[in-house]
Order: sequence, then structure tokens, then C-alpha cells
Amino acid sequence: MAELATIARPYAEALFQSSGSDLNGTLQWLDALAAVAGNTQLLQFAGNPKVADRQVYDVISDVVRVQLPAHGQNFLRTVIENGRLAALPEIAQQFREMKNAQGGSSDAVVYSAFPIPAEQLGSVAQVLERRFGRKLNLTVQEDTSLIGGIRVVVGDEVLDTSVKARLEQMKVALTA
Repeated sequence: MAELATIARPYAEALFQSSGSDLNGTLQWLDALAAVAGNTQLLQFAGNPKVADRQVYDVISDVVRVQLPAHGQNFLRTVIENGRLAALPEIAQQFREMKNAQGGSSDAVVYSAFPIPAEQLGSVAQVLERRFGRKLNLTVQEDTSLIGGIRVVVGDEVLDTSVKARLEQMKVALTA
């Protein structure tokens, strides 16, 4: 949704510039806020004209599991006052992209049919970093539909070595 991205960009840029050297800490509480702001019931509550901005702030502060620093509290108040609570997940995403760009890394999601032990994940990470040519921040998600192997998504790039993908390739080759 381009409109939401356009709304979120100035907030993400301002937060990025004001965070200074504490980008990881800021990302931690920003992700927590984004997770809470993604709740449809909260958005309905915040959109109710009878509910004051202070009430919305109090609800979010009580639900968030991370202690917000002073600039985080100010940021949340500004987002609520400007009616941009629905943009918080996009703000967090754009902030993460700016942080990654500054550090020369990218987020990667590794889908696996089975849990990957930590010692194997380290070697998988090294291979993937060589393959994609940059530092990767790996997140592992289990997807039993893959049958075996892994599927890696880095931005708009996909590396699929799963059994499911190979079976699909064989199916196409046999029906062609």
C-alpha cells in the first residue's frame, strides 16, 4: 500500500535521525509498538471519536511489554495525536530497512520443514551471506508444507531449495 508507506516515511526518517547510536534499542521498542498497533480492536478503539488520545496512549503503554524511553513516549504520543497509529507497523518496517542499509545488512526469513539447530544455523547463515553478498539477519520459521530443505526470502529475492519446489519443477517438466 503506497499511501501507508508515504505516510510512514517521514516518521521513520525522523525517528532514525533522532535515535543516534541506539538504533537497536529503538528498533526493539518500535517493533513492540508495531505489534500492538497491528491489533484491529485497538485501531477501532483509537478511531472512536469519544476516546481521547490520552486513553489510547494509556492502553498502548499498559499492553506494550517494553519500557519506552522518553523519546519513545513522545514518539507514540505524536503518532496517536496525528491519527497515524495504523501506520506504526510500516514505520517500524521502514526504520528497520534504514538501519539495515546503514549497517550493510538485510533481513532474511528462512522457512524450514524442520527446526534448525543453532550450530547448523550458523553454517547456513555463512553460506547464505556468501550467496546474497551481504550480512543477513536471519529469522527462522517452520513450514511443514516444504517437506524438506529450506526456502530463503531476502527482500524480493527468493532462494528455494525445498523438496516442494523441486516436485513442482518436476511436475512442470513432465506436463510440458
